[in-house]
Amino acid sequence: MLISNSESLVAQISAIEFREFDLDNGLHVILHKDNTNPIVSVDIWYHVGAKDEDPGRTGFAHLFEHMMFQGSKNVGKTDHFNYIQNAGGTLNGTTNQDRTNYFETAPSNQLELLLWLESDRMATLQVTQENFDNQREVVKEEKRQRYDNVPYGSRWGEMMKRLFKGQTYEWIPIGSMEDLNSADLNYAQEFYRKYYSPDNAVVVVSGDIDYDETASLVKKYFGDIKPANTIKNKYAKIIFNQGEVKDVIYDNVQLPAVYIGYKIPGTTDKDIQALEILSMILGDGRSSRIYKDIVYENKSAKSAGSFIWDNEIGGMFIVYATGFKDTNPDSLISRLTSIVNSITTEHVNDTELEKTKNALENDHINRMQTIMGKADMLASYWTFHKNTSLINTHIDEFLSVSKEDILNAAKKYLSSNNRVVLTYLPNKDKKIN
Repeated sequence: MLISNSESLVAQISAIEFREFDLDNGLHVILHKDNTNPIVSVDIWYHVGAKDEDPGRTGFAHLFEHMMFQGSKNVGKTDHFNYIQNAGGTLNGTTNQDRTNYFETAPSNQLELLLWLESDRMATLQVTQENFDNQREVVKEEKRQRYDNVPYGSRWGEMMKRLFKGQTYEWIPIGSMEDLNSADLNYAQEFYRKYYSPDNAVVVVSGDIDYDETASLVKKYFGDIKPANTIKNKYAKIIFNQGEVKDVIYDNVQLPAVYIGYKIPGTTDKDIQALEILSMILGDGRSSRIYKDIVYENKSAKSAGSFIWDNEIGGMFIVYATGFKDTNPDSLISRLTSIVNSITTEHVNDTELEKTKNALENDHINRMQTIMGKADMLASYWTFHKNTSLINTHIDEFLSVSKEDILNAAKKYLSSNNRVVLTYLPNKDKKIN
Protein backbone atom coordinates (compact mmCIF):
# COMPACT_ATOMS: atom_id res chain seq x y z
CA MET A 1 0.00 0.00 0.00
CA LEU A 2 1.32 3.42 -0.91
CA ILE A 3 0.58 6.32 1.38
CA SER A 4 0.50 9.76 -0.16
CA ASN A 5 0.60 12.86 2.03
CA SER A 6 0.12 16.40 0.84
CA GLU A 7 3.18 17.31 2.90
CA SER A 8 6.31 15.26 2.24
CA LEU A 9 8.20 13.54 5.07
CA VAL A 10 11.21 15.73 4.36
CA ALA A 11 9.10 18.87 4.78
CA GLN A 12 8.20 17.69 8.29
CA ILE A 13 11.78 17.56 9.59
CA SER A 14 13.88 20.51 10.67
CA ALA A 15 16.40 22.05 8.34
CA ILE A 16 20.04 21.19 9.00
CA GLU A 17 21.81 24.21 10.43
CA PHE A 18 25.52 24.72 9.82
CA ARG A 19 28.23 27.35 9.69
CA GLU A 20 30.98 27.51 7.11
CA PHE A 21 34.03 29.62 6.44
CA ASP A 22 37.42 29.54 4.71
CA LEU A 23 40.81 29.72 6.39
CA ASP A 24 43.42 31.97 4.80
CA ASN A 25 45.17 28.88 3.39
CA GLY A 26 42.06 27.88 1.44
CA LEU A 27 40.72 25.13 3.71
CA HIS A 28 36.93 25.18 3.65
CA VAL A 29 35.42 24.47 7.08
CA ILE A 30 31.83 23.37 7.77
CA LEU A 31 30.50 23.01 11.31
CA HIS A 32 27.20 21.35 12.24
CA LYS A 33 26.01 21.26 15.86
CA ASP A 34 23.90 18.32 17.02
CA ASN A 35 24.02 17.91 20.79
CA THR A 36 21.66 14.91 20.83
CA ASN A 37 24.48 12.56 21.84
CA PRO A 38 27.98 13.27 23.27
CA ILE A 39 29.82 12.24 20.10
CA VAL A 40 31.52 14.10 17.27
CA SER A 41 32.59 13.26 13.71
CA VAL A 42 35.42 14.79 11.72
CA ASP A 43 35.14 14.17 7.99
CA ILE A 44 37.82 15.54 5.66
CA TRP A 45 37.47 15.33 1.89
CA TYR A 46 40.37 15.88 -0.49
CA HIS A 47 39.23 16.73 -4.00
CA VAL A 48 41.39 14.08 -5.61
CA GLY A 49 40.45 10.69 -6.97
CA ALA A 50 41.23 8.26 -9.75
CA LYS A 51 40.36 10.80 -12.44
CA ASP A 52 43.29 12.97 -11.30
CA GLU A 53 45.82 10.23 -11.97
CA ASP A 54 48.01 10.35 -15.05
CA PRO A 55 47.90 7.52 -17.60
CA GLY A 56 50.42 4.90 -16.52
CA ARG A 57 50.04 6.01 -12.89
CA THR A 58 46.68 4.46 -12.10
CA GLY A 59 45.90 3.47 -8.53
CA PHE A 60 47.80 6.35 -6.90
CA ALA A 61 44.78 8.05 -5.30
CA HIS A 62 43.76 4.82 -3.61
CA LEU A 63 47.35 3.99 -2.71
CA PHE A 64 47.50 7.31 -0.92
CA GLU A 65 44.44 6.49 1.12
CA HIS A 66 46.59 3.70 2.60
CA MET A 67 49.68 5.90 2.91
CA MET A 68 47.77 8.35 5.09
CA PHE A 69 47.73 5.80 7.93
CA GLN A 70 51.50 5.21 7.82
CA GLY A 71 52.54 7.95 10.18
CA SER A 72 53.41 11.62 10.21
CA LYS A 73 55.91 13.80 12.05
CA ASN A 74 54.23 13.40 15.44
CA VAL A 75 52.24 10.19 14.92
CA GLY A 76 53.92 6.81 14.55
CA LYS A 77 53.15 4.26 11.87
CA THR A 78 49.56 2.94 12.28
CA ASP A 79 49.23 4.92 15.54
CA HIS A 80 46.39 6.91 13.95
CA PHE A 81 44.26 3.79 14.46
CA ASN A 82 45.50 3.32 18.03
CA TYR A 83 44.78 6.89 19.10
CA ILE A 84 41.19 6.78 17.79
CA GLN A 85 40.34 3.30 18.98
CA ASN A 86 41.85 3.84 22.42
CA ALA A 87 39.62 6.90 22.70
CA GLY A 88 36.58 4.72 21.96
CA GLY A 89 36.18 5.91 18.39
CA THR A 90 35.94 4.50 14.89
CA LEU A 91 37.64 5.59 11.67
CA ASN A 92 38.20 4.77 8.03
CA GLY A 93 38.91 6.22 4.61
CA THR A 94 37.57 5.70 1.08
CA THR A 95 38.58 6.61 -2.46
CA ASN A 96 36.47 6.98 -5.57
CA GLN A 97 36.87 8.56 -9.00
CA ASP A 98 36.61 12.14 -7.73
CA ARG A 99 37.57 12.39 -4.06
CA THR A 100 39.31 10.72 -1.16
CA ASN A 101 37.91 11.08 2.36
CA TYR A 102 38.98 10.24 5.90
CA PHE A 103 36.58 10.19 8.80
CA GLU A 104 36.45 9.52 12.52
CA THR A 105 33.71 9.45 15.12
CA ALA A 106 34.56 9.57 18.82
CA PRO A 107 33.28 10.91 22.16
CA SER A 108 32.97 14.67 21.83
CA ASN A 109 35.64 15.33 24.48
CA GLN A 110 38.13 13.84 21.98
CA LEU A 111 37.50 16.47 19.27
CA GLU A 112 40.89 18.10 19.71
CA LEU A 113 42.60 14.74 19.25
CA LEU A 114 40.75 14.14 15.97
CA LEU A 115 41.68 17.56 14.60
CA TRP A 116 45.30 17.19 15.65
CA LEU A 117 45.61 13.80 13.95
CA GLU A 118 44.08 15.01 10.67
CA SER A 119 46.11 18.22 10.59
CA ASP A 120 49.37 16.43 11.38
CA ARG A 121 49.08 14.04 8.47
CA MET A 122 47.91 16.79 6.12
CA ALA A 123 51.08 18.76 6.93
CA THR A 124 53.76 16.16 7.64
CA LEU A 125 52.90 12.74 6.21
CA GLN A 126 55.94 10.45 6.04
CA VAL A 127 56.07 9.52 2.35
CA THR A 128 59.11 7.27 2.69
CA GLN A 129 60.35 4.43 0.51
CA GLU A 130 59.63 1.93 3.28
CA ASN A 131 56.03 3.09 3.74
CA PHE A 132 55.49 3.34 0.01
CA ASP A 133 56.77 -0.17 -0.75
CA ASN A 134 54.84 -1.64 2.15
CA GLN A 135 51.50 -0.09 1.17
CA ARG A 136 51.98 -0.85 -2.51
CA GLU A 137 52.12 -4.55 -1.60
CA VAL A 138 49.02 -4.14 0.58
CA VAL A 139 47.11 -2.54 -2.29
CA LYS A 140 48.27 -5.23 -4.74
CA GLU A 141 46.96 -7.88 -2.38
CA GLU A 142 43.68 -5.99 -2.04
CA LYS A 143 43.39 -5.94 -5.81
CA ARG A 144 43.93 -9.70 -5.99
CA GLN A 145 41.38 -10.39 -3.26
CA ARG A 146 38.64 -7.95 -4.27
CA TYR A 147 38.97 -7.76 -8.05
CA ASP A 148 41.26 -10.30 -9.75
CA ASN A 149 40.20 -13.45 -7.89
CA VAL A 150 36.52 -12.64 -7.43
CA PRO A 151 33.89 -13.82 -9.94
CA TYR A 152 32.93 -10.87 -12.17
CA GLY A 153 35.37 -8.73 -10.13
CA SER A 154 36.76 -7.09 -13.25
CA ARG A 155 33.37 -6.01 -14.63
CA TRP A 156 33.44 -2.31 -13.69
CA GLY A 157 37.04 -1.84 -14.72
CA GLU A 158 36.34 -3.53 -18.06
CA MET A 159 33.19 -1.44 -18.49
CA MET A 160 34.84 1.93 -17.79
CA LYS A 161 37.83 1.06 -19.97
CA ARG A 162 35.51 0.75 -22.95
CA LEU A 163 32.82 3.29 -22.11
CA PHE A 164 35.28 6.13 -21.38
CA LYS A 165 38.08 5.11 -23.74
CA GLY A 166 40.44 8.07 -24.15
CA GLN A 167 38.37 10.15 -21.73
CA THR A 168 38.18 10.88 -18.01
CA TYR A 169 37.16 7.81 -15.94
CA GLU A 170 38.90 5.27 -18.17
CA TRP A 171 39.98 3.29 -15.09
CA ILE A 172 38.77 2.50 -11.59
CA PRO A 173 40.54 3.55 -8.33
CA ILE A 174 42.27 0.23 -7.67
CA GLY A 175 44.42 0.83 -10.78
CA SER A 176 46.35 -1.74 -12.78
CA MET A 177 48.91 -4.20 -11.41
CA GLU A 178 51.40 -3.01 -14.02
CA ASP A 179 51.11 0.61 -12.88
CA LEU A 180 51.33 -0.34 -9.22
CA ASN A 181 54.50 -2.32 -9.91
CA SER A 182 56.11 0.59 -11.75
CA ALA A 183 55.04 3.26 -9.25
CA ASP A 184 57.92 5.30 -7.84
CA LEU A 185 58.48 7.30 -4.68
CA ASN A 186 59.15 10.63 -6.39
CA TYR A 187 55.78 10.59 -8.09
CA ALA A 188 54.13 9.66 -4.77
CA GLN A 189 55.77 12.57 -2.99
CA GLU A 190 54.68 14.96 -5.74
CA PHE A 191 51.16 13.56 -5.64
CA TYR A 192 51.00 14.28 -1.91
CA ARG A 193 52.36 17.80 -2.34
CA LYS A 194 49.89 18.66 -5.12
CA TYR A 195 46.69 17.26 -3.72
CA TYR A 196 46.91 16.83 0.08
CA SER A 197 46.80 20.50 0.93
CA PRO A 198 44.26 22.73 2.70
CA ASP A 199 43.29 24.53 -0.51
CA ASN A 200 42.18 21.19 -1.98
CA ALA A 201 40.13 20.02 1.01
CA VAL A 202 37.03 20.57 3.08
CA VAL A 203 36.79 19.54 6.74
CA VAL A 204 33.42 18.97 8.34
CA VAL A 205 32.98 18.78 12.13
CA SER A 206 29.56 17.41 13.01
CA GLY A 207 28.02 16.55 16.35
CA ASP A 208 28.23 17.64 19.99
CA ILE A 209 30.20 20.86 19.52
CA ASP A 210 30.21 24.53 20.38
CA TYR A 211 30.48 26.58 17.20
CA ASP A 212 32.95 29.20 18.41
CA GLU A 213 35.20 26.79 20.30
CA THR A 214 35.33 24.39 17.34
CA ALA A 215 36.12 27.17 14.88
CA SER A 216 39.03 28.20 17.12
CA LEU A 217 40.31 24.62 17.29
CA VAL A 218 40.17 24.19 13.51
CA LYS A 219 42.15 27.42 13.05
CA LYS A 220 44.63 26.30 15.72
CA TYR A 221 45.44 22.99 14.05
CA PHE A 222 44.97 23.74 10.33
CA GLY A 223 45.59 27.48 10.08
CA ASP A 224 49.38 27.33 9.66
CA ILE A 225 49.46 24.63 6.97
CA LYS A 226 50.73 26.01 3.69
CA PRO A 227 48.52 25.81 0.58
CA ALA A 228 49.83 23.98 -2.49
CA ASN A 229 48.29 26.42 -5.00
CA THR A 230 48.00 23.52 -7.42
CA ILE A 231 46.36 24.36 -10.71
CA LYS A 232 43.76 21.66 -11.14
CA ASN A 233 43.31 19.80 -14.38
CA LYS A 234 40.62 20.97 -16.74
CA TYR A 235 38.72 17.88 -17.74
CA ALA A 236 37.19 17.54 -21.15
CA LYS A 237 33.45 17.04 -21.43
CA ILE A 238 32.22 13.48 -21.78
CA ILE A 239 31.49 12.49 -25.38
CA PHE A 240 28.16 10.75 -25.85
CA ASN A 241 26.79 8.50 -28.61
CA GLN A 242 30.10 7.13 -29.86
CA GLY A 243 28.50 3.92 -31.08
CA GLU A 244 27.71 0.63 -29.41
CA VAL A 245 30.60 -1.52 -28.17
CA LYS A 246 29.97 -5.22 -27.51
CA ASP A 247 32.50 -7.59 -26.04
CA VAL A 248 32.75 -11.05 -24.49
CA ILE A 249 34.97 -11.74 -21.49
CA TYR A 250 35.83 -15.29 -20.47
CA ASP A 251 36.47 -15.46 -16.75
CA ASN A 252 36.60 -17.81 -13.80
CA VAL A 253 32.82 -17.75 -13.39
CA GLN A 254 30.17 -20.45 -13.30
CA LEU A 255 27.21 -18.57 -14.80
CA PRO A 256 26.82 -16.23 -17.77
CA ALA A 257 26.17 -12.59 -16.95
CA VAL A 258 25.58 -9.42 -18.93
CA TYR A 259 26.39 -5.82 -18.00
CA ILE A 260 25.10 -2.92 -20.07
CA GLY A 261 26.51 0.54 -19.36
CA TYR A 262 25.02 3.73 -20.82
CA LYS A 263 27.03 6.95 -20.56
CA ILE A 264 25.30 9.65 -18.50
CA PRO A 265 26.23 13.23 -17.47
CA GLY A 266 27.93 14.36 -14.28
CA THR A 267 26.65 14.74 -10.74
CA THR A 268 25.49 18.34 -11.08
CA ASP A 269 23.60 17.89 -14.35
CA LYS A 270 19.86 18.52 -14.21
CA ASP A 271 19.10 15.11 -15.77
CA ILE A 272 20.75 13.11 -12.97
CA GLN A 273 17.67 13.14 -10.73
CA ALA A 274 15.44 11.79 -13.50
CA LEU A 275 18.00 9.10 -14.38
CA GLU A 276 18.33 7.97 -10.78
CA ILE A 277 14.57 7.66 -10.41
CA LEU A 278 14.38 5.78 -13.70
CA SER A 279 17.11 3.35 -12.62
CA MET A 280 15.13 2.59 -9.45
CA ILE A 281 11.89 2.06 -11.34
CA LEU A 282 13.61 -0.27 -13.78
CA GLY A 283 15.79 -2.27 -11.47
CA ASP A 284 15.81 -1.43 -7.77
CA GLY A 285 14.31 -4.31 -5.82
CA ARG A 286 12.04 -7.22 -6.49
CA SER A 287 9.06 -5.11 -7.53
CA SER A 288 11.03 -3.31 -10.24
CA ARG A 289 10.26 -3.84 -13.92
CA ILE A 290 13.46 -5.71 -14.75
CA TYR A 291 13.36 -8.05 -11.75
CA LYS A 292 9.68 -8.89 -12.17
CA ASP A 293 10.07 -9.60 -15.89
CA ILE A 294 13.37 -11.46 -16.05
CA VAL A 295 13.57 -13.18 -12.69
CA TYR A 296 9.92 -13.75 -11.65
CA GLU A 297 7.95 -14.13 -14.84
CA ASN A 298 10.39 -15.41 -17.47
CA LYS A 299 12.82 -17.06 -15.04
CA SER A 300 15.70 -16.37 -17.42
CA ALA A 301 18.08 -15.05 -14.76
CA LYS A 302 18.77 -15.57 -11.07
CA SER A 303 19.30 -11.88 -10.43
CA ALA A 304 18.88 -8.62 -12.33
CA GLY A 305 18.63 -4.90 -11.75
CA SER A 306 19.85 -1.42 -12.58
CA PHE A 307 21.45 1.58 -10.88
CA ILE A 308 23.38 4.70 -11.71
CA TRP A 309 27.06 5.22 -10.95
CA ASP A 310 27.37 8.99 -10.97
CA ASN A 311 30.67 10.81 -11.01
CA GLU A 312 31.58 14.49 -11.04
CA ILE A 313 31.88 14.82 -14.82
CA GLY A 314 30.15 11.76 -16.26
CA GLY A 315 28.82 8.43 -15.09
CA MET A 316 27.12 5.19 -16.01
CA PHE A 317 23.55 3.91 -16.08
CA ILE A 318 24.07 0.20 -15.42
CA VAL A 319 21.65 -2.60 -16.32
CA TYR A 320 22.70 -6.15 -15.45
CA ALA A 321 21.56 -9.75 -15.10
CA THR A 322 23.16 -13.02 -14.05
CA GLY A 323 21.69 -16.02 -15.85
CA PHE A 324 21.57 -19.73 -15.23
CA LYS A 325 23.95 -22.27 -16.78
CA ASP A 326 21.74 -22.75 -19.81
CA THR A 327 20.76 -19.09 -20.27
CA ASN A 328 21.47 -17.64 -23.69
CA PRO A 329 23.23 -14.33 -22.94
CA ASP A 330 22.17 -12.81 -26.26
CA SER A 331 18.54 -13.39 -25.31
CA LEU A 332 19.23 -11.76 -21.95
CA ILE A 333 20.72 -8.70 -23.62
CA SER A 334 17.77 -8.51 -25.98
CA ARG A 335 15.24 -8.71 -23.14
CA LEU A 336 17.04 -6.14 -20.97
CA THR A 337 17.24 -3.78 -23.94
CA SER A 338 13.57 -4.25 -24.66
CA ILE A 339 12.62 -3.37 -21.07
CA VAL A 340 14.83 -0.27 -21.10
CA ASN A 341 13.40 0.84 -24.46
CA SER A 342 9.85 0.22 -23.26
CA ILE A 343 10.09 3.33 -21.10
CA THR A 344 9.44 5.39 -24.23
CA THR A 345 6.26 3.47 -25.04
CA GLU A 346 5.04 2.18 -21.67
CA HIS A 347 5.56 5.35 -19.72
CA VAL A 348 6.29 5.49 -16.02
CA ASN A 349 3.01 5.38 -14.12
CA ASP A 350 1.93 7.36 -11.06
CA THR A 351 2.34 4.44 -8.68
CA GLU A 352 5.92 3.73 -9.77
CA LEU A 353 6.88 7.37 -9.52
CA GLU A 354 5.35 7.87 -6.08
CA LYS A 355 6.85 4.66 -4.69
CA THR A 356 10.31 5.67 -5.90
CA LYS A 357 10.08 9.18 -4.50
CA ASN A 358 8.98 7.71 -1.16
CA ALA A 359 12.05 5.48 -1.19
CA LEU A 360 14.30 8.44 -1.95
CA GLU A 361 12.75 10.44 0.89
CA ASN A 362 13.25 7.51 3.24
CA ASP A 363 16.89 7.16 2.21
CA HIS A 364 17.48 10.90 2.62
CA ILE A 365 15.98 10.92 6.12
CA ASN A 366 17.96 7.85 7.15
CA ARG A 367 21.22 9.51 6.11
CA MET A 368 20.29 12.53 8.20
CA GLN A 369 19.90 10.39 11.33
CA THR A 370 23.64 10.18 12.03
CA ILE A 371 26.19 12.94 12.48
CA MET A 372 28.50 11.10 10.07
CA GLY A 373 25.77 10.89 7.44
CA LYS A 374 25.18 14.62 7.68
CA ALA A 375 28.91 15.33 7.57
CA ASP A 376 29.28 13.32 4.38
CA MET A 377 26.38 15.12 2.72
CA LEU A 378 27.72 18.55 3.68
CA ALA A 379 31.18 17.68 2.34
CA SER A 380 29.74 16.32 -0.90
CA TYR A 381 27.56 19.35 -1.61
CA TRP A 382 30.50 21.66 -1.06
CA THR A 383 33.00 19.61 -3.05
CA PHE A 384 30.91 19.02 -6.15
CA HIS A 385 28.25 21.74 -6.11
CA LYS A 386 29.98 24.49 -4.09
CA ASN A 387 26.59 24.91 -2.44
CA THR A 388 26.39 23.42 1.06
CA SER A 389 22.78 24.56 1.48
CA LEU A 390 21.71 21.81 -0.88
CA ILE A 391 21.59 19.53 2.15
CA ASN A 392 18.19 21.10 2.85
CA THR A 393 16.90 21.50 -0.70
CA HIS A 394 18.45 18.91 -3.02
CA ILE A 395 15.85 16.28 -2.19
CA ASP A 396 13.20 18.69 -3.52
CA GLU A 397 14.80 18.42 -6.96
CA PHE A 398 14.18 14.67 -6.89
CA LEU A 399 10.61 15.08 -5.63
CA SER A 400 9.80 17.52 -8.43
CA VAL A 401 10.88 15.16 -11.23
CA SER A 402 7.98 14.51 -13.58
CA LYS A 403 7.15 11.58 -15.84
CA GLU A 404 8.03 13.80 -18.79
CA ASP A 405 11.50 14.51 -17.28
CA ILE A 406 12.11 10.77 -17.05
CA LEU A 407 10.95 10.15 -20.60
CA ASN A 408 13.20 12.91 -21.94
CA ALA A 409 16.24 11.60 -20.02
CA ALA A 410 15.64 8.07 -21.26
CA LYS A 411 15.44 9.25 -24.87
CA LYS A 412 18.58 11.35 -24.43
CA TYR A 413 20.92 8.79 -22.88
CA LEU A 414 19.55 5.22 -23.05
CA SER A 415 20.18 4.44 -26.69
CA SER A 416 22.21 1.56 -28.13
CA ASN A 417 24.49 4.14 -29.74
CA ASN A 418 25.56 5.29 -26.28
CA ARG A 419 26.43 2.06 -24.52
CA VAL A 420 28.85 -0.79 -23.86
CA VAL A 421 27.56 -4.35 -23.59
CA LEU A 422 29.74 -6.88 -21.78
CA THR A 423 29.00 -10.58 -21.67
CA TYR A 424 30.78 -12.70 -19.07
CA LEU A 425 31.10 -16.40 -19.87
CA PRO A 426 32.81 -19.29 -18.04
CA ASN A 427 36.37 -20.00 -19.16
CA LYS A 428 35.35 -23.53 -20.10
CA ASP A 429 33.11 -22.14 -22.86
CA LYS A 430 36.02 -20.47 -24.61
CA LYS A 431 36.72 -22.09 -27.96
CA ILE A 432 40.35 -23.10 -28.49
CA ASN A 433 41.53 -22.86 -32.10
